Amino acid sequence: MQENSTPETAKSVPAIAPLRAKEVAVALRVDVSTVYLAIRQGDLVAYRVGAGRGTIRISRAAFDRYVADRGIPAGDLAVAS
Repeated sequence: MQENSTPETAKSVPAIAPLRAKEVAVALRVDVSTVYLAIRQGDLVAYRVGAGRGTIRISRAAFDRYVADRGIPAGDLAVAS
């Protein structure tokens, strides 16, 4: 069995992992369907990872931009970004 992770690969992974739609929903204190709607409308930038339908990920930068564009104070978030 060959191991896929090497020290070089581990260094290329960002220290701050992207967020899942559910994590964004918790931070904003909204239902996850609201997050998916924001993504479909193009208000929140997201990308898919994996084969088939995959899974949705939101970068921390995209989340921060979304929050800033709406004037949401960091203190109003359930989880600090």
